[in-house]
Amino acid sequence: MQESEAVFRARLALTPATCWVWSPPGQNPAAYLFSYPSNKDVITALDQPFKIATTPDCLYLHDLAVAPNARGRQAGNVLVAAALEHARASGLHWSALVSVQQSHIFWGALGYTAVEVAHSPAKENLASYQVSAGQPSAIYMLQYLT
Repeated sequence: MQESEAVFRARLALTPATCWVWSPPGQNPAAYLFSYPSNKDVITALDQPFKIATTPDCLYLHDLAVAPNARGRQAGNVLVAAALEHARASGLHWSALVSVQQSHIFWGALGYTAVEVAHSPAKENLASYQVSAGQPSAIYMLQYLT
C-alpha cells in the first residue's frame, strides 16, 4: 500500500457507497475499488483525504487492487462495472482516475482515455503519484459516461 492505513480507513468511512469489494465464492475478499464523487479535472494528491464534491459531475476511481490469487478472474472488471453503473445511476457524466504502474492499457480497454493535465493544483497532485524515480509517469484518464 502506498498510502497510510489511517487515510485508507477514513476514505472507507467517508464514502462507503462508492467503495466495492470482490470475493471469490465462499472466500475472503480478494479485490477492492475505492472511488468518490468528484469533479472532472480534479485530482486528489496521493495519501491525502478525499474531498467529496458538493456538486459532482464525475466518479473518481482512486484505488483498484486485486490480490494475486484473484488475477485473471475479471475481479477488476466487475468492480469497475459496478462503479460505472453507480455513477450513471447517480447522474454523473464522467469517470476519472490516475493510472499508475503502467495500468493505462487495462484502463484503456475499459474505455478510459489519457488526458494531459496542465493546470494547478491538479498537475502537482498528479505528480505526487510518482513515488520513485524509475517509475513510469502517472497518467490522468477520463471516460465520458453515456
